[in-house]
Amino acid sequence: MKQVLIIMMTLFIGFHNPMEEKFQRVITGKITGADDGLPLPQVTVLLKGTTLGTTTNKDGKFSIRVPDTGSVLVFRFLGYITQEIKVGQSNTLNVMLAPDAVSLAEVVVTGVQSNSRRSRRRSNSLAQANVEYEVDMASMPSPAYKKSVYFDSYRPSNESYKKIDENGFKSPWKNPYSTLSIDVDAASYSNVRRFINAGQLPPKDAVKIEEMINYFNYDYESPKGKHPFGVEHEVSLAPWNEDHKLVHVGIQGEKIEMDNLPASNIVFLIDVSGSMGNHNKLPLLKKSFKLLINELRRKDRVAMVVYAGAAGEVLESTPGNEKKKILKALDKLNAGGSTAGGAGIQLAYKIAKENFIEGGNNRVILATDGDFNVGASSDDDMESLIENQRKSGVFLTVLGYGMGNYKDSKMEVLADKGNGNHAYIDNILEAKKVLVKEFGGTLFTIAKDVKIQVEFNPATVQAYRLIGYENRRLNDEDFNNDKKDAGELGSGHSVAALYEVIPVGVESNFKPLDDLKYRQKKKIELSGNESDLMTVKLRYKKPDEDKSIYLDTVVKNDVMKIGKTSNNFRWSAAVAGFGMLLRDSDYSNGLKFDAVIRLAKAAKGEDEEGYRAELIKLVEMAELLGEGE
Repeated sequence: MKQVLIIMMTLFIGFHNPMEEKFQRVITGKITGADDGLPLPQVTVLLKGTTLGTTTNKDGKFSIRVPDTGSVLVFRFLGYITQEIKVGQSNTLNVMLAPDAVSLAEVVVTGVQSNSRRSRRRSNSLAQANVEYEVDMASMPSPAYKKSVYFDSYRPSNESYKKIDENGFKSPWKNPYSTLSIDVDAASYSNVRRFINAGQLPPKDAVKIEEMINYFNYDYESPKGKHPFGVEHEVSLAPWNEDHKLVHVGIQGEKIEMDNLPASNIVFLIDVSGSMGNHNKLPLLKKSFKLLINELRRKDRVAMVVYAGAAGEVLESTPGNEKKKILKALDKLNAGGSTAGGAGIQLAYKIAKENFIEGGNNRVILATDGDFNVGASSDDDMESLIENQRKSGVFLTVLGYGMGNYKDSKMEVLADKGNGNHAYIDNILEAKKVLVKEFGGTLFTIAKDVKIQVEFNPATVQAYRLIGYENRRLNDEDFNNDKKDAGELGSGHSVAALYEVIPVGVESNFKPLDDLKYRQKKKIELSGNESDLMTVKLRYKKPDEDKSIYLDTVVKNDVMKIGKTSNNFRWSAAVAGFGMLLRDSDYSNGLKFDAVIRLAKAAKGEDEEGYRAELIKLVEMAELLGEGE
């Protein structure tokens, strides 16, 4: 058990051991998969016989200190054959790991009861399993959990996710509009990655397809004209159902260079309650915030509030160039006590308003596992509290940490109601992506209350289905209501929304309603307009204004072969397909993991950061974890 826990910890952070200081030799290298040559991120690299270890980065690279002679390195990664390699004279060691489907057959399962066809098939093929635990979750996972050999003690029993009822097909005769708030959150993807890297398929309600799609950047054209974002669209066939069409609507936010970004007034609101004591919570949080602190400028200001049994200010608002002072306050933080989240939020907003910068970026950054249990703690209480605070012009960013106790449902409420965004930090590389590489998009809002309303042409559309965004749907009348809150778009952010469409005249098993008997005359009148598929309408507000701005674009009924579409289209379709498989979607229509992998590989593009290669690996791992269905 002790060895298993050691391996578990190394998947999130490297180890520190006093002996390490005696090891002066540094071994570096790159680990790739022998099957496809792609880099393997988050491979565990251990110095045999010690507790010293590290993990590979997104490019599959690692660095580790070892003694001068006699060192043996152990390379472990779920679904691949473990290798032990003796270090030679060279300080460079590149390794290729071979897939090992057999090892995954030994990964044990639990007996979660489910009525889904997926769970029944799996339970029959894994009858030899002898490990059980109870899952005390409001949202039960459709797939039975598979237990990782690395995470033998891990139980996600106290995690909570808001229930997602998958969008079904609607008729444009009865429901001509699809109205939604945009979503730039990407927390679901990194959370799903955490589950799969732990050797488990995620709970269904942890899989938010729109957040998985929007985790990735897309190669849209920069916006032109007076609006701070541009809108693009493509239409092709749905990869999982060639009788249906798939429509990709993309929005690209204007990117503002760092030097031109306005001054920031930031309040760090840090959860230091007892539940934050694990290594992948407060210690990882500190490392994450140090990355952000290094990005601050002289004109920026930072204050720091912590909360546990009570809330308090541990750093007054301080110029961003006084980094030693800020870092010193951060380093002193320790975990302990209960979680007075409501009091902490109130204090953080109070300090942010006291130091408000006109025309600047005024923001509270909340970092927590979401476990509020003292004071205002229910989702309704938090929603009311944040709604009252957002009127001050202070925006909110929510960063989630940890596993086993992660409260995604609360985090989502806070981010949605606080004119902000939500990210899940499962490792230091994700922290770098969110807080350094995407600094502008995470912290600087260029448009708020961004809403989309799509009107479908019943002359060409028999039925339509929005993929994902279940928790972001709005009432149709909300589109023109400027008092209705919606999503925010950050500098350089891109957003995609996908619609699956059943064309008129197609016989489909997914047709929602029979034809309406008494509207035949209206159909005849509409039959002349067969050139339009739908009209996409948008409303948004400037960050410091309360009146919305309107624009629209028409999507023509022109269909490209999927091989002629852009990487943007094919990649988003592949990610959507992956999410549908993880959710055991009623609309996946026999889609297989290998089809998703082929589509993703064909759309990977340059992938300078390696994020797309990582997703392909996750799909491959999920396929292996799902064997035996």
